Amino acid sequence: MSASFQRVPNLQIPSSPSDRRLRWSHHHRLIPPSLLQHRDAIAVTGALRSVDPRSGIRFLDPVVLRSADGGPRRRRGSVVRGCALGARVGDVEVERRRKRRAEVVVAAAMTALLGTGNRVLYKLALVPLKQYPFFLAQLATFGYVVVYFSILYARYHSGIVTDEMLSLPKTPYLAVGLLEALGAVSGMAAGAVLSGASIPILSQTFLVWQLLLSVIFLGRRYRFNQILGCFLVTIGVVITVASGSGAGDSLKNAGIFWALLMIISFLFQAADTVLKETIFLDAAKKLEGGSVDLFVVNSFGSAFQALFICLLLPFLSKLWGVPFNQLPTYIRDGAACFLNIGSLSSGCEGAPVLPLLFVIVNMAFNISLLHLLKISSAVVSCLASTFSVPLSIYAFTLPLPYIGVASSLPAGFVAGAVVLVAGLLLYSWTPPSSPATQAQPQPPSLAQG
Repeated sequence: MSASFQRVPNLQIPSSPSDRRLRWSHHHRLIPPSLLQHRDAIAVTGALRSVDPRSGIRFLDPVVLRSADGGPRRRRGSVVRGCALGARVGDVEVERRRKRRAEVVVAAAMTALLGTGNRVLYKLALVPLKQYPFFLAQLATFGYVVVYFSILYARYHSGIVTDEMLSLPKTPYLAVGLLEALGAVSGMAAGAVLSGASIPILSQTFLVWQLLLSVIFLGRRYRFNQILGCFLVTIGVVITVASGSGAGDSLKNAGIFWALLMIISFLFQAADTVLKETIFLDAAKKLEGGSVDLFVVNSFGSAFQALFICLLLPFLSKLWGVPFNQLPTYIRDGAACFLNIGSLSSGCEGAPVLPLLFVIVNMAFNISLLHLLKISSAVVSCLASTFSVPLSIYAFTLPLPYIGVASSLPAGFVAGAVVLVAGLLLYSWTPPSSPATQAQPQPPSLAQG
């Protein structure tokens, strides 16, 4: 009687026949013993050995269902039970992927909404602090350190953050802080010269840097539809922002140096997000499948960023037109306006509510962006953040308090928004995979991290 074969995809064969715990090839999830029939034994004959290049897991294929004495099962239903095992394993994987897609979509939508609120509230916060934008920037930078470490302390004592998470190497966090500080400094320097309409256009180079750095340092490979989708997203934002704004003329008037400096600032920011993704991936290996808490990354990254900002404070104050020797007086006056007290409070209507709202929403946006980065990829988090650009442009057409006359929509707003959404849909679209390519790792999409 010929043996019956049943291929069970994406399974790692246990090293011992008595070990009934089978593992997923890519996700290392245990299959409970209840999925296996206790009277069946799985043996391997004539196996074709292969090794996954990323995880190093050995795969054995095909799998032969045999009886405990080594002979082929003659009992009716043994092959059916083997098929049932493969079907149940497949159902678990499908359900896991469905939940993961839903989680990524919800996180991306939340990131886009918070990004919109972050842009709008930053403009509102500068209404009372229009004379003290440097104070607002430093309030956010150093305030985050206090808030993040307070949350980290509470999560550590509640058991969410473990000693193993805190013992991870701090060198990557140091690099995160340096990249964020360099991105802030170069962005401030260029932003002081460039017009407000040209900055969102130049910011679309951020997505290009994300793709390049993900390919170089993370070994990602993107399908043609994903690259084309990112290109359409960039074009859509450019059309939305540039229509009737004269951004092209302002770029020419500012000079190529400042435009290149702004592009380099987005290179630093893109490298920062790719580095954070690498931190999550390395932590999963060192913590044996666990994951480092978001606030560990946020807290230490913000602390090192504040350290480098302090070192660069003389240069930063000069960028904002505040002589370094007058910086203490500037900070004192900015604090008085922020608190809306004393003789300096004239013209500070809306403080401290609007600045505090901006700081809170900005913090929530950073946490949401990092969470999306953790469960998907740097490119997906960038796309979600980019989607907030047209949403914020539309928000400024609404009758917002303290703004005055609402803005009008650019002439090409609808066309640009359509192109942008088409790009997002194209990036998220997953073409049907052939059976030979289903086991290959796929690049992340907005629907699948």
